[in-house]
Amino acid sequence: MKEITLVIGGCKSGKSRHALEIAEGYGLRQLFLATCVPCDEEMEARVARHRKERSDAWEAMEVPLALPEAISDHAAKDRVLLVDCLTLWITNLLMHRDEEAFVSARVERLVESLLPLPCPVVLVSNEVGCGIVPENRLSRLFRDLAGLANQRVAAVADRVVRMTAGIPVRIKP
Repeated sequence: MKEITLVIGGCKSGKSRHALEIAEGYGLRQLFLATCVPCDEEMEARVARHRKERSDAWEAMEVPLALPEAISDHAAKDRVLLVDCLTLWITNLLMHRDEEAFVSARVERLVESLLPLPCPVVLVSNEVGCGIVPENRLSRLFRDLAGLANQRVAAVADRVVRMTAGIPVRIKP
């Protein structure tokens, strides 16, 4: 059964835990597509905590840049894909190439990769547009591109869930 689910929310809202529950509920082989590139001890500790939350049934793959390609290459009828998270992927793209057109094109490629999938995919993303306007160009660009990516994925998603204080709130359908 093909189904696209976007789980969105603020930091520490329970997004990853809820996405795991959704993905495990399919009863299929599980592939975790990790976009994080830990570059300090604190991020390494976060990654380790996330690993501990997953059962041994999860296969994991690190895909800091080639997310659309990984989705296309590893989708199978007997598998569920879990992407965690889109906002770290946007960060990686910006650090790779600080150009709005480049990141926007990669987001469009991501959306295209989701449409023909033969399996469910659950994507996690942060809502970053509810705070103050960032003080510098790169931060504003990141916020804008993350917001646009969330909009594009939500538009093609069958289900969108917003996490608030650990509580899932269905937005779509």
